[in-house]
Amino acid sequence: PNGTELKNRLLMAPMTTCTGYFDGTVTSELVEYYRARAGSIGTIIVECCFIDDYGLAFPGAIGIDNDEKVAGLAKIAAAIKAEGSKAILQIYHGGRMVDPQLIGGRQPVAPSAIAAPRDGAATPRALSGAEVEGMIAKFGEGVRRAIQAGFDGVEIHGANTYLIQQFYSPNSNQRDDEWGGSRDNRAKFPLAVLDITHKMARQYADDAFIIGYRFSPEEMEVPGIRFADTMYLLEKLAARGVDYLHFSVGATLRPSIVDTTDP
Repeated sequence: PNGTELKNRLLMAPMTTCTGYFDGTVTSELVEYYRARAGSIGTIIVECCFIDDYGLAFPGAIGIDNDEKVAGLAKIAAAIKAEGSKAILQIYHGGRMVDPQLIGGRQPVAPSAIAAPRDGAATPRALSGAEVEGMIAKFGEGVRRAIQAGFDGVEIHGANTYLIQQFYSPNSNQRDDEWGGSRDNRAKFPLAVLDITHKMARQYADDAFIIGYRFSPEEMEVPGIRFADTMYLLEKLAARGVDYLHFSVGATLRPSIVDTTDP
């Protein structure tokens, strides 16, 4: 933790509203939505922003993929902070979970050319090694834009089967280069995204900038991420430095989504 003080322990999790314009820019309704929720809640995490125009995973998503979007996002940050709350922006890329219809009929991209295990899922194109490096840079640019928009921090969206989780998963990542194969190699992408987030924070923000990471503890797929894999990654993330970790779970009283014998 970086020592930043929050007004209270209430935190609003990022929840998609699907109220952005078709091009991913911010609407006035979205600004007022966050303004209405700020004040009594100490920290608000704004819904996920795609960092690349191949990355929007649902209609009405908002983006942070170019500098023209900074002005609209700045209105959200200002509305939240005017009420005394901290404003954090979640950044993501949908990867293979992207519907081609949302990206002009183009083929989605992912760690490997393996479709998501759901009806009608498109088979993505595997990113080249150079494209993987470029994607990490795009996450960095997203962080820079979030800082320029006035956000107090960012949350790296490494959960919900989106691109960062896809790189760590043995189900969606079956690469045979430095970004796949062993657990160490599969962890390189999420760790690289955290590294570039720290780099941008050092360059453009102050020491109070908040960096969080959201993760899904397990996957249903076989092979897939299990608790041991998650603990391994969390230890690696913690060693590099994160201000908070954010579980993404649907049933808080159920100890596992994989072990069906555990009540």
